[in-house]
Amino acid sequence: MQDQPADSSAGPSQQIPVSSDNPCPFLRGLVAGGYVGGHVVPLPKLTATIESTTGEKGLKERLAGIEIYLVALIANGLSPLRLFKNWWSGAVLDQLRNGPLDKHGAGSRILNVDGEVDESEITRLAEFGSDYADANGGSERGLNARQITTYMNANFERAKGHRRPIDRLLMNGEWPVLLNIMGKGDGDNRYLSVAEVRTLFVDRLFPQRIVMRLKQPRPVPGRLTTFATRAVGVIVALTILLVLAITEAPDLLRAALVALPGKLPATAAQLLPPPLPDMPAIKRARWLDQNWSTEDRHWFHHVSQGTKTFPVPYAWFVALEQPRIHLFSAPGLLSDSTYLERFGFIPSPKTIHTDNATLLRYGYGDSSEVSAPKRAPAGKWRVENFDGLPVGFARLTGATDPATGVPQPDLIGLTCAACHTGSIHYKGTSIRYDGGPAIVNLYKLEQATGLSIAYTLAFQSRFNRFAARVLGPDATEAQREELKKGLSKTGDFVKAQAVTLTNLFDRVHQQDTEEGYGRLDALNRIGNQVFYTDMIASGLSPPEGNMHVRDAPVSFPPIWTIPWLLWAQYDASIQQPLIRNAGEALGVSALINLSPEAPIDSLFRSSVDIGNIDSIEKLLRGPNPFQQTPKAFGGLRSPKWPVDMFPGDDAWKIDPEKVRRGRKIYAEICVECHRGPVNDPVFDKQYPDLSFWSPKEIHWNQDGPVFDEVQKNVKGMGTDPQQANVLKLRKIEVPGFLDFQPVRDLGAAWGCPNMPAASSEMSYALALMIAVDRTAKKWMKDHDVAPTDQAAMWGARKNCPNPGDAGEPLPYYRARPLNGVWATAPYLHNGSVPSLYWMLKPAGERPTQFCMGTRDFDPRQVGFHVDAGEKQTCARGETLFSTVDAKGSPIPGNSNLGHSLEGTPGPGKPGVIGRPLKDDERTDLIEYLKTL
Repeated sequence: MQDQPADSSAGPSQQIPVSSDNPCPFLRGLVAGGYVGGHVVPLPKLTATIESTTGEKGLKERLAGIEIYLVALIANGLSPLRLFKNWWSGAVLDQLRNGPLDKHGAGSRILNVDGEVDESEITRLAEFGSDYADANGGSERGLNARQITTYMNANFERAKGHRRPIDRLLMNGEWPVLLNIMGKGDGDNRYLSVAEVRTLFVDRLFPQRIVMRLKQPRPVPGRLTTFATRAVGVIVALTILLVLAITEAPDLLRAALVALPGKLPATAAQLLPPPLPDMPAIKRARWLDQNWSTEDRHWFHHVSQGTKTFPVPYAWFVALEQPRIHLFSAPGLLSDSTYLERFGFIPSPKTIHTDNATLLRYGYGDSSEVSAPKRAPAGKWRVENFDGLPVGFARLTGATDPATGVPQPDLIGLTCAACHTGSIHYKGTSIRYDGGPAIVNLYKLEQATGLSIAYTLAFQSRFNRFAARVLGPDATEAQREELKKGLSKTGDFVKAQAVTLTNLFDRVHQQDTEEGYGRLDALNRIGNQVFYTDMIASGLSPPEGNMHVRDAPVSFPPIWTIPWLLWAQYDASIQQPLIRNAGEALGVSALINLSPEAPIDSLFRSSVDIGNIDSIEKLLRGPNPFQQTPKAFGGLRSPKWPVDMFPGDDAWKIDPEKVRRGRKIYAEICVECHRGPVNDPVFDKQYPDLSFWSPKEIHWNQDGPVFDEVQKNVKGMGTDPQQANVLKLRKIEVPGFLDFQPVRDLGAAWGCPNMPAASSEMSYALALMIAVDRTAKKWMKDHDVAPTDQAAMWGARKNCPNPGDAGEPLPYYRARPLNGVWATAPYLHNGSVPSLYWMLKPAGERPTQFCMGTRDFDPRQVGFHVDAGEKQTCARGETLFSTVDAKGSPIPGNSNLGHSLEGTPGPGKPGVIGRPLKDDERTDLIEYLKTL
């Protein structure tokens, strides 16, 4: 006799009504039959009831119960409060629709949102099955496990366009479970009867064999059992909460861990991805005209300096995934431009040889700009960005191991443009310009890259996807193992770097000063890279003292007109352009041989591309300004205030009368240090003796020509001394075999006076000058550069430290011309003042905190808006600049004092540079500075 539905006492006419917001047919049958309530059902009751329908006993029944309990716990929502309510009170069966388990039409579609059955969908279900022999010798339509899988796959495919990756996983908790509970037969012939499925959906009735299981008496849990169940529930709930926190709210979990005392929570926090701000919606983008063609820009954005900033080959980098853990889907790629933009990078097209619509989307003009005259040898100018990486990412090809000569795979590094290309946002518009300070966060990118590597090693599924991208789907197991060994070696290197920093902090009892968005402690980072990390990579054991905390972060300096200035760095430390630029390349991590075990003629061989570095400098420099009519800088010019982009916005309009008054204030207060403006003919006519281009201007060195900026003693300026002290005070130890001798290497070779005798411990500044000098000369020798071409690359400037002034000793900060100053917020060398408005206020009134990240530009304050006394609350992922820590103690490198307009300068008034400005005077001067 065939199995019958439940007896008439449970027939449809006598059933308990079921809410349409309970979309689960099995639970609808339990409610209709009175086995459980239709509203709130305690989890132990619901679990025990469903357990009984499985027919399992012992351990299998307990395991099934645990699975049921977990599903019921999350059935109504994933928030901590909702999970607690379900654990404490029970699942709410008439509020399941639109919950985490609702597939929103991506499933069978047998039951609609009103709780009505679509018979055509049952007919469709039957089409995926076949006829099976029943116990009476007849046959009935049904689906076995394989057919159910095909049916679920078809449902998922049908929902393409509005499905979620999790929906396919949720299906595994429905039809396969029904097959397990209601199926007939065994093994591969176990099938789910279509007729019984129809009865369950339409009549909300179970087969008689299931009813008999439900009617069997079940023991009432005792106090101990209830306590144990609750305890297990607590553990399960906490585990789920932790998993959800890691996957859905890692930023909140990381913040909570950081706030806890002790090393363990802080260490655990480092295992979570760094919080990143959400990018504002960009409706339009535009690169400002700066005398470069589109091809000039694109080359600058992606040409390699010879660096491998990232510790993996290029092919690995573009195959790594973002360091987020998702329960039911794979995260995006680490190299995804939209992800990297959250670190502050600017999107860039794969090629500029494309259609106008694509160029405009990235902020470029039309394709006619692509063929504009180039400013360097044509053979070096074609670069492509095949993977659509942001501005500043460069592919290094053809590199070899500098010690062994073994060819290396393509590598990936950052180039000049990563830190020296600016952008600001304003009401959905992205304004972009070359040579400006970037608002990037390199530390967070380092963290994300390290975690991406660690997660790939920790999770096999993630490594499988990584290997498929790198090796292809047909790779052998041996190839996969070799890839994993290589990635493990990289992971060990990253871990060792982190341990080194932790040991450093413990040793000196000081943490790094947070760089945040828009700042970097470049000088200390370069020293750590060359005299510690590179030495480790060369098999040396450098002393711990060669590592220094990163406690002198600065805003990225603008680099327009830099080639014509004697001193590029804020601290007026290095005048030789090639030394300055090649040193930066080493600091961004280039391959270099410092090993005593390698052949002696390979010492200081590196991947640094001196040829490209020289071309970058030429592109920036342009022609001799004194040979132009009128005199003016060529090359990369500073960006103009983009008033034409916002014709209907009063905040961007320039008031000529304010400009006229502001020019007069500039001549009175600013010109002493910043000299005359480089691009204001009206100023030159009104104040000919103060003109930047005046023959009487004593700061021009006609041999260059180069402009020797005004330098001011740090103590007198009153600004933060940390960066100026790096090259003055930092010492490092150099192995004897490197044979660093300042008297010979700098004194005799370059004519630098007063060089000290050789010593194992020496000035970091002198050691860096010698190391970079040897690296550049080694490149020229390896590439057979002719003496005349070498002389042209070096130019006339010496590789000598700043001699200072006997009456006003080091350290100094230099004052550069203020062309383009409107586009360089935040201000002061350490980025400690958010806008020009606050820069021109007395120092004691300046904000001590402000947020950095993806904030809109304020054209009135000219920078990032902060109201007086405003309490700062940063958006998710932004970084808070603060002059003091949580205890109120000054943070090294973060003082916002000095350069203060508050009185008459003089002895005993450090940091006071001029009289206070009235409100209208401040507005007038700001208006004038916008025009430079």
